[in-house]
Amino acid sequence: MRAANGFGFDFASSFTDIFDDLFGEFTGGGRRGARRQNRGQDLRYNLEITLEESFHGRQAQIRVPAAVTCETCNGSGAEAGTKPEQCPTCSGIGKVRAQQGFFTIERTCPACHGGGRFIRKPCKTCRGAGLTQKERTLAVDIPPGVEEGTRIRLAGEGQAGLNGGPTGDLYLFISVKAHSLFQRDGHDLYCRAPVSFATAALGGSIEVPTLDGERAKVTVPEGTQSGRQIRLRGKGMPVLRGGMHGDLYVEVVVETPVKLSKKQKELLQAFESGCEPGCQPESEGFLAKLKELWTGSADA
Repeated sequence: MRAANGFGFDFASSFTDIFDDLFGEFTGGGRRGARRQNRGQDLRYNLEITLEESFHGRQAQIRVPAAVTCETCNGSGAEAGTKPEQCPTCSGIGKVRAQQGFFTIERTCPACHGGGRFIRKPCKTCRGAGLTQKERTLAVDIPPGVEEGTRIRLAGEGQAGLNGGPTGDLYLFISVKAHSLFQRDGHDLYCRAPVSFATAALGGSIEVPTLDGERAKVTVPEGTQSGRQIRLRGKGMPVLRGGMHGDLYVEVVVETPVKLSKKQKELLQAFESGCEPGCQPESEGFLAKLKELWTGSADA
C-alpha cells in the first residue's frame, strides 16, 4: 500500500523464530517468561529526481513518518514507576493450549496477544504500545549515475521494533523524470539535433548542450543524411561506482527549408534539374529497387 509523499509500507516485518515456535515446548519451553522481540517493519520512500540530478548526484532531504520507541516509557509501554507483569493467562509464554480429543491445539494467547506481558498501568503517551509516531528528516546522498528503479537501503531507519526488537530498514526507490532533450539507455544518452539543408549537404559543425553544463562541438560530414548518429565519447551518464562515463549519440535531423522566396525556389529547381547521377544516392537506389520490382512483376 502506498501513501502520500512517496511513503508506503511495502515490506512486512520479519517472521519470529519458526523453529523455536514449533519445537520450543519440546525443548523445555524455550521463551517461558521472556519478552518476545519483534523486528520493526521496513519502509519504502519513492523519490523522483531530474536527469541532471542523476548525472551530478545530490543530497536529498526527506521527511519520513515512522514508529519510534516511546521516550516516556523507553518502549516498555508501562507508566513511569511501574513495569509490565507476566501474563497470568499464559504464564509469560505467549501461547495457550487446548485439548481436543487426542490432539493438543496451541494458539496465541488472547489476553496478551503473544507478548507474554500484562501492563496494569499503560503509559499515557503511547497507551501501552511502547511506540509513538514521529516524523523524521533524513539527509540522503544520491550518488551520480543512479537509474530508474535504483534502490538505496538505509539500515536502521525503518519502524522501531516491539519490545526492544531491532529497527527495520528504509528503502529509497529512485525514479527519474523524462528530459525534454535527452533520452537515456543504460549509461548512454541520445538526442536529436536539427541541421540545415546546406550544412548537411556541404558539411560543417553544430553545437549541442551536454548534461555537465558545457557545449560539445559536433562535426557534420559532407552529405550527411537524416537519421545518422554521431558519437561523442564520454559525454553520457556516469557509471555508478565506476568512475567512467557512457557516450552521447547525436541523431542528425536534416531540416527542410520552408517559406522560401521566389528566387530561392528558382535556385532549388535549377539545382534539382542539374543533378548528375550519384548526387542523390538514396533516391536513386530507391527508384532502382522499384524498377526491379515492377520489371519482375511484369515478367511474371
